[in-house]
Amino acid sequence: MQENYSTDVIIVGAGNAAFSAAVSAKENGANVLMLEKVDEKYIGGNSALTIHMRFAYNSFEDLLPLIKFPNSKIELNEFNKKIDTLKEIVIPYTKENYINDIDNVTENKSDKKLSKELVNNSLNTIQWMNKLGHFWMPTFENPTSANVVSFKGKGFGLISRWKNIATKMGIQIAYNSPVVDLIKKDNKICGVIAIQNNKKVKIFAKSTILACGSFESNPQMRAKYLGNEWKNIKLRGVPHNTGEGLEMAINYGAVPYDDWSTCHASPQDINRPEFDLPGKNKSGDYWSRYAYPFSFMINQDGNRFVDEGETWRGLTYAKTGKAIINQKNQVAYQLFDAKHKKSGVLAKYNTATKYIANNLEDLLNKIKIENKNNLLSYIDKYNNSINNANFDPHILDGKSNLNIQPNRNNWALPLDTPPFEAYPTIAGMTFCYGGIKTTIDGEVVNKNGDIINGLFAIGEMLGGLWYKNYPSGGGMMAGSVFGKKAGKKAS
Repeated sequence: MQENYSTDVIIVGAGNAAFSAAVSAKENGANVLMLEKVDEKYIGGNSALTIHMRFAYNSFEDLLPLIKFPNSKIELNEFNKKIDTLKEIVIPYTKENYINDIDNVTENKSDKKLSKELVNNSLNTIQWMNKLGHFWMPTFENPTSANVVSFKGKGFGLISRWKNIATKMGIQIAYNSPVVDLIKKDNKICGVIAIQNNKKVKIFAKSTILACGSFESNPQMRAKYLGNEWKNIKLRGVPHNTGEGLEMAINYGAVPYDDWSTCHASPQDINRPEFDLPGKNKSGDYWSRYAYPFSFMINQDGNRFVDEGETWRGLTYAKTGKAIINQKNQVAYQLFDAKHKKSGVLAKYNTATKYIANNLEDLLNKIKIENKNNLLSYIDKYNNSINNANFDPHILDGKSNLNIQPNRNNWALPLDTPPFEAYPTIAGMTFCYGGIKTTIDGEVVNKNGDIINGLFAIGEMLGGLWYKNYPSGGGMMAGSVFGKKAGKKAS
């Protein structure tokens, strides 16, 4: 074992939650060391593949200081015109809206203390990040109140800025330094054992903050906790989050908390790769097939199996993957016609795997749908049952057909105008909802509810917030909110 050394605060991981904690700890006077198990080029993990954070705000004026405006006068004029249009479309996303969304998607099972802390601190945490040097860009294409701004440079830009901020503050980042165990002495976690230069080294610290992800990249753990059907799932994220941090914490008394049996899984292109890796201008959305709320979606038996237009995509996408997993061969097909194409909802499908035909029968033959005749009859019934509300992808338009099963609440268009298109879709897994129990400051607690001195957990490792479903951008926001709090407490 190499010579031991020490610092004030150790952060295990280098994603958004980890950097939030590291910078916060440094602001509060601590010497900080970040330990990242992978090479520098893969810094950020799943955070580097994201796009936005969900936060509460009272008016559009709250957003303007966050936005990075163009330097060119010509570009600025055009940009401002789009901003003015956004102001007319987007309504405030209040704390009440945010809490209601969390309660609704989690079936009211989210830990109330954690969700309240997340929501109440969301805007001020965003403002803190902005002062540090983070910027956002407006979402001009299909914006909703909850995702009206996205990270400038996407998640990779966010992580690159975090890295620069941390470096300027004197925070040390050690890459290729996987943590393999914690160090306990006198009933306190006082550091970690890491691998550096192929040798074990003990690193002592006043506080250790675990921010090293969930177990979504571990097939054995997926099968154990989620079921065998998840063992060979493709990842909408990196292959590096294999659950060691969770296992280490539990070995030292941490309590598994809440929903270890479900996860975030969303519709993905059937030909997406096994996983994603961070990189400039790359995001997990590249392979995402998120126009499904506007689609007519079927399984290989030719049956609809969800309400595609139940509500906003950001409140259903993370559970729709599980619905696809439960279908034959774990495949679904999103069907559209020329009206959908004209509406612009397929703008991000230019690179998607697709089938196209001038009539529905030929399309169904191409995708080898069983019970084709039954499906064609159902489509006629579906088309004729749609109400007369106006189709509008920017609002919950109430264009529905509630007289057939499954019911559909929004964005129902007749499937009747050629050419017709079908997009084969599978599920891609992002992260697991189960984590470990902590205080609102990220302090890990044991089965008796007592704090395990010196040990914190944040990011995907935090248990209690999500159950069965998830509001888009909520995890990234939680990473920053609870990372900031943990960093301060650990200092």
